[in-house]
Amino acid sequence: MSCVDVEGLSPGSLRIHRLAALASPLRWWALLAVAFGVVPLLGTDYWFSAILVPFLVLSLAGLGLNLLTGYAGQLSLGSSAFMAVGAFASYNFLLRVPGMPLLVSLVLGGLSAALLGVLFGLPSLRIKGFYLVVSTLAAQFFVQWALTRISWLSNDNSSGVISAPRLFVMGIDLSSPAGRYFLSLGVVVILTVLARNLVNSATGRSWMAVRDMDTAAAVMGIRILRSKLLAFAISSFYCGVAGALWAFAYLGTVEPHGFDLDRSFQILFIIIIGGLGSVAGSFFGAAFIVLLPILLDNVATTFFSGVVDPGHLQNAQKILFGSSIILFLVKEPEGLARLFRDFRQKVVG
Repeated sequence: MSCVDVEGLSPGSLRIHRLAALASPLRWWALLAVAFGVVPLLGTDYWFSAILVPFLVLSLAGLGLNLLTGYAGQLSLGSSAFMAVGAFASYNFLLRVPGMPLLVSLVLGGLSAALLGVLFGLPSLRIKGFYLVVSTLAAQFFVQWALTRISWLSNDNSSGVISAPRLFVMGIDLSSPAGRYFLSLGVVVILTVLARNLVNSATGRSWMAVRDMDTAAAVMGIRILRSKLLAFAISSFYCGVAGALWAFAYLGTVEPHGFDLDRSFQILFIIIIGGLGSVAGSFFGAAFIVLLPILLDNVATTFFSGVVDPGHLQNAQKILFGSSIILFLVKEPEGLARLFRDFRQKVVG
């Protein structure tokens, strides 16, 4: 809010505005305290391995796509391909470079994905919309083909499977479920802070200008070529790091088909459900995608186990999951982030 707007507020509204501005950083510090302090004390191995780690990794992948689609307005269905590049590149850096630190390999895997993202982002300079989606879809099939055909990338494994190394960070073994949670959480927090700073910077404002109307942005002096390719690079970097965490911290063992087109659609659903153009929306969307199937499974097991055929139960869960997504998009197209924002405003007053 600008200074003029603040001066025009009534004393009561001004007091609320100041309290909200003061509470914002405190809210984030409290959230970090819970994530790093309370959750490890209360969480179980199941929560770490099956819920929290995939939630964090998918949030990071969703954040990467949100930077590209939500902020820069460039559509993509190649997120899973960039995750695969990050996973296999990090694996090879760890395998072939003696003494390679794990965190450095994650960064290098992300940079490898960023290079590929720039390559497949070049068509965005000429095409947009549906045609750009088809162009980025080519990355999905090309990467899977390359990882399957080039056995060197999987250390000559005939099935193309790679296995996670021992997760050591600064001499600390993070291979336990809680350790993998801490590794994922630390990486996600750092990259989320960087993303928030980025979208509030001149680069983020340039992306939003290109998203809203690239012709007007070019007239204003914004370099369209640089803005689009930078968005593809940074988005792919985030997805690449997420892919490495998906392979190392979550699955432990992964093959090229583990990063298929379904994963790209899953990440796309995350940002649509959570809210386009919202950093927090990526986390809301990931929570929805991860928790709703678990909730439906528990309900089905509790009330319909032994009554309905298990195969029918699985199909019913998929139908309910898809229907809930459609219903949600119809009722609130701006995502969970908007619902949370409205709720917070009502609580604050």
